[in-house]
Amino acid sequence: MKLVSRLRGVENRDCGHQQSVPPPPPSTLPGGRRLSVAAAPQRTPSANVTAVTARDRSRSLCVERLGLATLLHPAAIPTRDLNRRRASSALSSSNDLISRRGVFSRRHYGSVELLPQLDASGQDPGGRRFRIENGDSLGEKEEIFGSPCTPVLENPEFQTRWYFKYFLGKLHQNYVGSDMDKVPFFLSVVLTDANHQCVPQYRAILWRKTGAQKILLPHTPNKPMTVKQILSNFPTMEKLEKGPKEIFSPEIQKDLLLLEEQEGSVNFKFGVLYTKPNQLTDDEMLSNETGSEEFNQFISLLGNRVLLKGWDKYRGGLDVKGDMTGEYSVYTIYEGHEIMFHVSTMLPYSKDNRQQVERKRHIGNDIVNIVYVDGGTTQMSQFNPAFIKSQFTHVFALVAYDSSDNSYKLVVYSEESVPLFGPSLPCPPVFKIPQEFREFLIVKMINGEKATFNTPTFAKKRERTLDMLIKDLYSDYMSDSSKVAMLNRRAFSDVLPDPPRSSRRKEEARQVEFVRIGQALKLDTIVKGDAPTSLATTGLFKRAPWEPQCFYPDFGHDIVCGDSWGDSRLIVGTENSGVFV
Repeated sequence: MKLVSRLRGVENRDCGHQQSVPPPPPSTLPGGRRLSVAAAPQRTPSANVTAVTARDRSRSLCVERLGLATLLHPAAIPTRDLNRRRASSALSSSNDLISRRGVFSRRHYGSVELLPQLDASGQDPGGRRFRIENGDSLGEKEEIFGSPCTPVLENPEFQTRWYFKYFLGKLHQNYVGSDMDKVPFFLSVVLTDANHQCVPQYRAILWRKTGAQKILLPHTPNKPMTVKQILSNFPTMEKLEKGPKEIFSPEIQKDLLLLEEQEGSVNFKFGVLYTKPNQLTDDEMLSNETGSEEFNQFISLLGNRVLLKGWDKYRGGLDVKGDMTGEYSVYTIYEGHEIMFHVSTMLPYSKDNRQQVERKRHIGNDIVNIVYVDGGTTQMSQFNPAFIKSQFTHVFALVAYDSSDNSYKLVVYSEESVPLFGPSLPCPPVFKIPQEFREFLIVKMINGEKATFNTPTFAKKRERTLDMLIKDLYSDYMSDSSKVAMLNRRAFSDVLPDPPRSSRRKEEARQVEFVRIGQALKLDTIVKGDAPTSLATTGLFKRAPWEPQCFYPDFGHDIVCGDSWGDSRLIVGTENSGVFV
């Protein structure tokens, strides 16, 4: 349909000459507007010309062509049509945004008007541009049906952090090698249960500087796959000069966990700026020593006020020893993610420092900022992200409180390179239930920060970091004499094979130590609050998980269930041998 709506005439090239096809008479839309419809192409000179009727999929994009008189006198254009043309122009200038997530839906992502980056004098320095989601454009009002989608966290860690969930603390194999271009890589393979259906399958992670690639492969009990077969399922890994070598050192688990953490933080820190009416620049916003009563009410909605001194949970870069970054802050937990808010009015204030460097040092280095606009929703139109002097902040969530009906209004500004992210803003973007607004705002900010990590700027930084880490690990495990002894040359042997009888005891001892260290790493990560599947889901305080304790290293029966009994006893049920204590 896009092709039909754009053509003004079709050239016939099948017969070696050109033949113009006149367009059919224009159709008339409701309201007197005219829609030009192109004709279908002629296959042969004798073919019948068939007029194609275009579906009016989005009336906000179907407008007549502008004549010279209209361009010279734009006041003659109805305001409704003018707004639609602006939306159409913004869409056509943002084709790169469309390609990032398939078919673009204005229903889900609001207006795509792009703001040019302006300096204080109103000049365009050729900087960044921002995408606006305001939920109230005319096109959206015609296309939205029902309420907005339920806030859902995109790319949840239990789907992306494979190594922590499926590998760490479990028996698995790790390999090191280099590809045809001499670029080092690591490979991790584990045999797991498919969705708890007692169907074994392989999970494999290929660690490269461009990121971790993950695949699932079926497992055949009588025909286990080799490492070569597993590698051949990854792009450009079909042929290798040398087979990868297995790493037996249990310390590799800590190194691979570090590689996986480069995908992005599990916990988040968000800046919160308080702005009074007619304040435009970040210097003016950061110079507000205190906030209004409505602002303090909004802060209490975001999270709990916590004392920083002695704080032992996620601190988001704030000082927890000497009150160097303020005495209090705002903290919350959402779906296992710990969140620290850098509230401008809670950070140290200096009367002699106009730029408030101490405040800007934290808020200016946050990927996502909340900008609370005091004075009602009518003041929101004055905000322009161009006046915020931060090249690091990519997403601004503009919030205003309407005292007439106790509601909050939300507008989101995203840097142009940030991929589209949900949830969609309602139409209009007004929330009358505070807790629903809180959940929507937090999910929107978390998804926005995750999406920002896929921008070219952050992607290049992540690739440089991964390249450096992988090269160092490759050099370490291939050169260190103490670890070379642990490298095995059974590169193309069966994955997780049965060890020879002569070395069975030694192999079992190695496996027990390997799993023990992995479980200790997993436990330590959970206790620190850095785990993708954090146990902290509600409230401020979370219990430390149980420490692992080995009761019997070699139990000769298949355990189907178990539980603790008393302080130091374990009761287990087996499939065919009864119950053991």
